[in-house]
Order: sequence, then structure tokens, then C-alpha cells
Amino acid sequence: MSEPVNQARRVLTDAPTDLLLDRVAAELARSYAITSAELFQVDYRLSVLLPLREGEPLTEPGHPAWRCFDHQEPILAAGTGYFPVGMRGERRGVLRLTPVPDDRTVVADLAEIATALGHELAAVSDGTDVYRTARRSRRLTLAAEMQWELLPGRSRIRPSFSLAGQLEPAYAVRGDSFDWSDDGDRLWLSVVNGTGEGVAAAMLTSLAVHALRNARRAGLPLADQAALADQAVYAMHHGDQYLSVLLIELDLRAGAVTVVDAGSPRLVLLRRGEVDELPLVPQFPLGMFDGTDYQPQRLHLERDDRIFVLSDGVVEAAGQDVRYGESALARFLRRTGPMAPLDAVRALIGDLRAFVAGDLVDDAVVVCLDWTGPQP
Repeated sequence: MSEPVNQARRVLTDAPTDLLLDRVAAELARSYAITSAELFQVDYRLSVLLPLREGEPLTEPGHPAWRCFDHQEPILAAGTGYFPVGMRGERRGVLRLTPVPDDRTVVADLAEIATALGHELAAVSDGTDVYRTARRSRRLTLAAEMQWELLPGRSRIRPSFSLAGQLEPAYAVRGDSFDWSDDGDRLWLSVVNGTGEGVAAAMLTSLAVHALRNARRAGLPLADQAALADQAVYAMHHGDQYLSVLLIELDLRAGAVTVVDAGSPRLVLLRRGEVDELPLVPQFPLGMFDGTDYQPQRLHLERDDRIFVLSDGVVEAAGQDVRYGESALARFLRRTGPMAPLDAVRALIGDLRAFVAGDLVDDAVVVCLDWTGPQP
């Protein structure tokens, strides 16, 4: 790692939380003669890159900034460089720098600095609203604010898996959500198909997600995680409110999958270009009855399998009195094979928006998981 890169990292680490871009821009001017630096963050809908300071939002798919975001590699165009900003597979946006010479070493250095900026953005975001506020093209509803704060991220990459998820309508989602965690050997994923309206739906989902996290962090088996969350929701609402959840535990070395279907969203497998809905044993939603005894189900993934978890709002999305439907979903999922999970999720949500000619009315959650096989 070059000394200018090390110095830029130190500058980012020492910078006040609200001045990351200003301080790194000053360092880039000193070390690389960069005269202009701007951070574009992707918005909650994954549809526009929004500038942190001044400038026009970027929406054109062919723009160099979007090519940088989509391919996650530096793009040079007419002396301007675009560099992906993110960390561990979480794509946050693009750093635009001018001028950037067509020099492989300089481009590699600037790409490292953009990645360091992504790590610092993740580190400071809990202590400032500067970056969250700049990511919004319009105001979030209170329920949506609660749901986005509940998420572990929007995408994640490790040697043995890639994972991404999205909530819709992004600025007004109510009860749908997802959560994940991994320890290097196992991946846990939960997807919530929420019920209700507004803040009440968000509070119900928050209770369930936190109960599931509490059980998972206590080391309980998957079925017991469902049982503990079921008890928490029932104790609060006595069966008057409940919600559907799909719980998944993936053994990252063997591809063995444990599933608990609590009235859940659907689980769809994409294997060698073919789409199949995996048969699940339906059980009661969380909180419907007191003391439900959940039973785990075993499945197995093959190397390079892809699974989608989809809430009802995907298939039931309506446009011109016609639902999106199973056949349209299967056709589109086949087309996502070459895409990275976040691109696949973004493409499916975009197709749904086009179908309904705008934002979705009902909540929808899409999660895409690739298991790439056991890794050293």
C-alpha cells in the first residue's frame, strides 16, 4: 500500500464525522492534484445517485457513475474518475474525482481510498444524520424510517456467499423486513412478510426481529428461535396481531439448509437456469397462537445455487387490473442468472415498478442469496 493511500486513510480516521469528504478531498488535492471531489450515494429506491454536497442527481443508466456502481470497478471518462464506495459488499455509492490520469497505479490508489471512505461512512453513520439525509430523494414515512433502521444492510459478500435485499415501496414500507448474520461457518437469514398499516406494522415487525436476534445470539436452534419470537409476539398481542416469517440457516461448508416456515414468504430456487418454488411445510405465523411448536425442515443447496425469498407483495403487485403473477416472476428470475444478487434484486424491483407504472402500493420484500460453495 502506497504512502499517499496510508495518509488518506489516516486523514479519514481522524476527520470529524460530518467532514469525511472535505478532509479526504483536501488530502487528494495535496497528493494527487485532484481539484474536484464529490460523493454520490445511492438512494433508498436504488434508482438515483444523490450528491452529498452540490450537483444534479444521476439517474441515467448509462452514466459512468452508474456503470461504476453496477460493475463495482473504477471508470474513467474524459479525465474524470468514478470509484465505487462501499464495504464488504455493501454498495453505498460512487466517488467522483477530477482530474484523474489514465495511470494504473494512480487509479488503483484512488480505488483503495474510495473503499476506505466506504468503511468510514459505515463507522460514523450511527453518530450523524448527514449521510442518511443526503441519501433521500424525498421524505421517509415514520414506519419506513423504523424499517430501514432495523436492517443489517442491503448487500453482503463473503467468499462462500453473496446476499442482497430490498424493501418496497422504499420510502413508505410498513411491515416487510429482512435480517441476516453470519459467523464464517453459518449464515442466518430471516424474511418478514408483515401485516397491518403504518407505525403499528413497523412496531410489530421490530418486536419479531429483535426477538429473533435475541434467540439467535443466545445460540438457540432455528426452531427454538421461532418459538421464542412467537411467544414474544403472542405475549404482547394475544393473537390479535401476528406476522409471517421465513427462517433459514445455511451451513456455508456443506450447503445444508435448515428452514422454518412460519406462514412465510415463498422460497424460490434458481438452479442451472431453471426456476422452482421449494416445497415448505407451512406452520402458524408468529404470535397467532400460544406456544406453537415449530419444526425444522432440511434442504440442500448445490454449488452456485441461487435462492430468492419473496413476500406476497411481489407476485400480487397489480397493474391495470392484472397481477404480476407466477409466470412473469419465473421468466424474470431466469434472466437474473448472470447478475450479482444486488443487481438481480434491483432489476426485479425495477420490473415490478414498470409493471405497476410507479411505486408499489403494498409492501414487498425481495432477498437474493447465492451459495458459491465451500471455501478454504
